[in-house]
Amino acid sequence: MKSPIWTITPADESLVQHLQAALQIDRIFCTLLVQRGITTREAARSFFKPRWEDLHDPFLMMDMDRAVERLDRALQQGERILLYGDYDVDGTTSVALMYSFLSGFYQNLDYYLPDRDKEGYGVSIAGVEYAREQGCALVIAMDCGIKAHEAVALAKSYGIDFIICDHHVPEGGLPDAVANLDPKRSDCPYPYKELSGCGISFKFAQALALHNNTPAEELAGLLDLVAVSIACDIVPMTGENRVLAHFGLQRLNQSPSIGLWALMQRTNRPLPLNINDLVFAVGPLINAAGRLGDARDAVRLMLSADRHSALDHAGKLVHRNKERREVDFLMASEASQRVLAQPDQEGTKSIVLFSPDWHKGIIGIAASRMAERFHRPSVILTQSNGRAVGSARSVPGFDLYAALQACEDLFYSYGGHAHAAGMQMPLENIDAFVERFEQIVQQQISVGAENPVLDICSPLQLEEITPAFWRMLKRFEPFGPHNRNPVFFAGNVEDTGKSRLLDNNHVRLSLRSVGGKSVFGGIAFGLGETFEALKGRPFDIAFNLREEYWRGERGISLQVKDMRSKN
Repeated sequence: MKSPIWTITPADESLVQHLQAALQIDRIFCTLLVQRGITTREAARSFFKPRWEDLHDPFLMMDMDRAVERLDRALQQGERILLYGDYDVDGTTSVALMYSFLSGFYQNLDYYLPDRDKEGYGVSIAGVEYAREQGCALVIAMDCGIKAHEAVALAKSYGIDFIICDHHVPEGGLPDAVANLDPKRSDCPYPYKELSGCGISFKFAQALALHNNTPAEELAGLLDLVAVSIACDIVPMTGENRVLAHFGLQRLNQSPSIGLWALMQRTNRPLPLNINDLVFAVGPLINAAGRLGDARDAVRLMLSADRHSALDHAGKLVHRNKERREVDFLMASEASQRVLAQPDQEGTKSIVLFSPDWHKGIIGIAASRMAERFHRPSVILTQSNGRAVGSARSVPGFDLYAALQACEDLFYSYGGHAHAAGMQMPLENIDAFVERFEQIVQQQISVGAENPVLDICSPLQLEEITPAFWRMLKRFEPFGPHNRNPVFFAGNVEDTGKSRLLDNNHVRLSLRSVGGKSVFGGIAFGLGETFEALKGRPFDIAFNLREEYWRGERGISLQVKDMRSKN
């Protein structure tokens, strides 16, 4: 793994001073606000104290009035409604949210999630045929559908209407649906463009509630699902997402739905949970259902009516996730060995690997691991239904989707965005793709994108980390993209002699400033060799702060991202 380049995130000094005078808080927090584009007292108030009133009117979204009118008609006429969602966390939470909301007053509902291996991503022909067989008159597609021109047209020929709730960028115009709810369509005036798929489903539920004068409190019980989707779909933690995540975490930590309660029980996560807990503990369990089995298992969990059945469903997902981790470990190890065994691997700037035996549900994780370990755009391919099916992940600063566009003549299909994508191609095109993708990366990747960068927000000496500092820092939560957990820099620290190496090159740390008395524990993942080389002399660290629980006690600890010789 390449050592990252440390950089200081800039902050306009005059704006920092202005905020400090207005807010009367520590300068370091004003710096963090300015780095997030927050430069006024009012903007800081909205940031620190999210309010329900900060949410936008859902009817500002293009087609929302048409969507509500069509759903209301279906409810009045007793039509059978199919809730269709993608098989990942965002899709399964969307289906669970809409089913939970509608089933409170309507029973003629069904739901469908495509089989990852047989149907792939999005609205499938098989899904439309299922809707016809079940006598459904209306399909609500969530976290997918905005590119499903063929499937929506087929449904229309059967007399089945579609309402689409999606957050992906449309291609080739819009499907012939009754309503296309998507803030990223070019003609949509909705003020916030970065909602998750489940977030858009929530806005649809909110619009129906407003239409029917349903009290807003009845929507509050859905917000824990929205928070899970926002965390796990890695959407920006800004604007409405921040408001929804704030209240969703409150709900999750105070009175979660039975299904999410069961997941928390099975993972032994102490309250309160934060976004990190959702991303690394809850999300993988939900995703495991669709990766190695049936995504409906995740929806069944989230719709559980009692604690006993919820714990049974959660136990099944825990077991499935254990299987996923074993397959993931073996695949990532094999892929890493193949990269290291390539004679010219030091000179290549991309990774493309194929094995017909790799599991289709895990290739996205493997691609992420390769991109992270080797810091190169990475594509992992396997064989499915006589085709090569791949998942790709990029590195910061390289537009993966644009690179795949330049290879589109080699694909049956492809889709995604700058950071992550997928594709299908004839098996005989793999070699040509390997060669062309490498050429494109060689030509287009910038010097800056070839090396990992660690963005540091501010210097912070260990002695400055006090309970009061920690309380103020927690007001910046929930963290996520565009509101990252700040990385601080502390120079001239030393090991107290109590640090120890753990398995997998991790280190349990015990550190203090040279000559200082305050001792901080912490963890450094994957930095065992680096620590051993620095041990016995002063060094610098880049770190996050986190709350740790040990034997019932809470304490502030360091999560060290990198360490290097003292400058």
